[in-house]
Amino acid sequence: MKYWLVGASSGIGAALAQELVRRGAEVAISARKADDLREVAGDDMQVVPLDATDRDAVLAAAEQLGDVDVVVWCAGYWQQFDAAEWDADVFERHIQVNLLGLNNVLAAVIPRFVGRRRGHIVGIASVAGYRGLPGAEAYGATKAAQINLLEGLRAALSKHGVRVTTVCPGFVRTPMTDTNEFPMPFIIEADEAARAIADGLEKHRTEIVFPLPMAVTMKLARLVPVRAWAALTKQR
Repeated sequence: MKYWLVGASSGIGAALAQELVRRGAEVAISARKADDLREVAGDDMQVVPLDATDRDAVLAAAEQLGDVDVVVWCAGYWQQFDAAEWDADVFERHIQVNLLGLNNVLAAVIPRFVGRRRGHIVGIASVAGYRGLPGAEAYGATKAAQINLLEGLRAALSKHGVRVTTVCPGFVRTPMTDTNEFPMPFIIEADEAARAIADGLEKHRTEIVFPLPMAVTMKLARLVPVRAWAALTKQR
């Protein structure tokens, strides 16, 4: 089984790449930072540096890699957002990486998967996409869009033999979350997140949400009426 992980120079992507290798998979990894990729890969992975927001680079990487069985979208951008001081550039950067970068990867792999009538798309979104959260307006909006997109793809591509899995982590200790200055309940380490994802993929799950306390909390949050949710999150 050959995996291509996009956004695997650190954090969940790097930990997942190493976990998959330990389980016997053939793995290729991509991200912007070539030196970090090589450190993650050692002698065990193929390294293909690229910027996911550059469509031509993503298409070229897909051509270079040839047939892959599973593509995993791990890339992500997060910056805390103050809606009262709306920053259009920060919001746009979330869109560029989290949505348009994913769009480029999908454009590179979906035609190949459909043509072969097999393949597996795995998208790492976030429980932050379940409900609107103050301070995460930009990030949460893109994660909600990813969840919706992957759900639609699952239905549309199943008849072509292509599987789609949505991964929604809670808080994971990574370079991206190291900058957070607010409480992060139920936070777990990146290697634990990697095991949860790899286990879920082995069990052919369509949705992987972890850790369990955060999964339950955010699933229940979806049931809270809009006005009550606004009052609750206002306290934050």
